Amino acid sequence: MESKSVMLAATARMLGYPDDQFTEMRSDMLDAIRSGIEDPILRERLERALESLYTIPLKELQELYVWTFDWKDKTGLYLTAHELGDSRERGAALILLQHIVQDAGFSLTNGELSDYIPMLFELLALRPDHVHVRALELRLAVACKRIRDNLDEDSPYGELFGILMTEVFEEPSEEDIRMLESKREVADLDELPYPILYGMDGTARSDTGLPTYKMCN
Repeated sequence: MESKSVMLAATARMLGYPDDQFTEMRSDMLDAIRSGIEDPILRERLERALESLYTIPLKELQELYVWTFDWKDKTGLYLTAHELGDSRERGAALILLQHIVQDAGFSLTNGELSDYIPMLFELLALRPDHVHVRALELRLAVACKRIRDNLDEDSPYGELFGILMTEVFEEPSEEDIRMLESKREVADLDELPYPILYGMDGTARSDTGLPTYKMCN
């Protein structure tokens, strides 16, 4: 697996919900980074990003994760929420992504939505040659730039998105960003004390963290 795919796969796992298994994945992720990335500077950056997460007690990291990715729409981990916001077009976009996943020979597990960004990283890492998967790169680049630009300066996840934008994705143009923002509709939250949690169906945070793709038979 080439370095780009290793970075995508490792980042996908680091952006999964930090449940109890997250602690157990530490050594496996370090081994994958050390064996799969030849550039010593890049390898050190990714190791440092990983270790910055493990310096935080698990319960605190879980709370930080929810606050960062579930409660803030500008740093959420759902692609079509960045692209379409509260637009009714989002449902159709989710169905289209589901078809792309299936056409690439995979199926979703753990009941996650088809636009969950860490899962799309996994798909891109495993099927970078697939025409429809490859076309997701620009969309992911725009969303990741938006997330990176809106993370708190001291966020332990900042380095991950910095690596993605310098080593994996090309920096999107202003026109790319404008096109993404042109179809976004903002939900009416005037009477709500918190943002709508896109994709939260009551079970989204009760599974084993990062959902994975599996090959269809």
